[in-house]
Amino acid sequence: MEDSQLARRPRHQLKTRQMALLMAIDASRNLHQAALASHMSQPAASKMLKDMEELFGVALFERLPRGMRPTIYGDTLIRHVRMALDNLAQGQSAMATLQAGLSGQVNLGVILTPSMTLVPQAIAATKTEAPHLSIGVEVATSDVLLEQLKRGRLDFLIARIPAEEEDLKLVYEDLSEETECAVVRVGHPMLQRSDLTLQDLVASGWILSPRGSILRHQFDMLFRRHGLPAPTNVIESTAMAMIKALLQQTDFLHVMPVEVARYYVASGELAMLPVALPCNMDSYGLIMRSDHVLSPSANLLLRHIRRVASGMYPQ
Repeated sequence: MEDSQLARRPRHQLKTRQMALLMAIDASRNLHQAALASHMSQPAASKMLKDMEELFGVALFERLPRGMRPTIYGDTLIRHVRMALDNLAQGQSAMATLQAGLSGQVNLGVILTPSMTLVPQAIAATKTEAPHLSIGVEVATSDVLLEQLKRGRLDFLIARIPAEEEDLKLVYEDLSEETECAVVRVGHPMLQRSDLTLQDLVASGWILSPRGSILRHQFDMLFRRHGLPAPTNVIESTAMAMIKALLQQTDFLHVMPVEVARYYVASGELAMLPVALPCNMDSYGLIMRSDHVLSPSANLLLRHIRRVASGMYPQ
């Protein structure tokens, strides 16, 4: 049957038991095993599958000498049924969570800047409202976090979507822009100079994020736009504890968001180098999957992030 003919058919609703049988057949590719897993006889399972195929007017599975496999129609239906059952399970879990009080686990991915400023305030407010909620925070670059989000290991992100990203299931909500600066240890000899230029920084040692990251690309391009080679005396790291230790024990420089640098300057740990570093990053924001329903606990954290961000980043 042509797709257009199928599209013109009236919409039908599957029963939960029929959905479960579809999943069981897809998992085992064997009607007898699927019937056992669904707690029914094989004739009953065979009739239920036949009823579904008559309902849609197409064959959902191809019968083979040994087992069966989904047709293109069956594969499409199975994919959507799986999402429906997943959403139903999440809904049941959410109801149980609400009845017992907000608890469980929320996993957030975040890039460096908001991890130092926005996220701590939002988490503190969330924990006041839901003290039994466990919140996991992974700090990494946007590309790493996006892979974790797609695999379902993170509920949502505060990050950037790279220009080459083509996943249409990602939903983005803008929060803020990011301006970079150069930081050094307190007492660094360059702090005494008021005439520093990019030329003076080429030969310096730098602690930078790895090649392939958005910030590293922007940093290298900054020098090239001014006709200068990018610094080559480089240590690559995103571990803030290691970066701070290296800065405090050497004369290396590090490129850091102004928002984060002010935090370390206020604490007396680092100093901002008096040089213009026009290395502005793209905006970052909330990233979610359109095919993933957030739990009430995740929505609570999301609500506090939006509230804190509205006061921290005036539009």
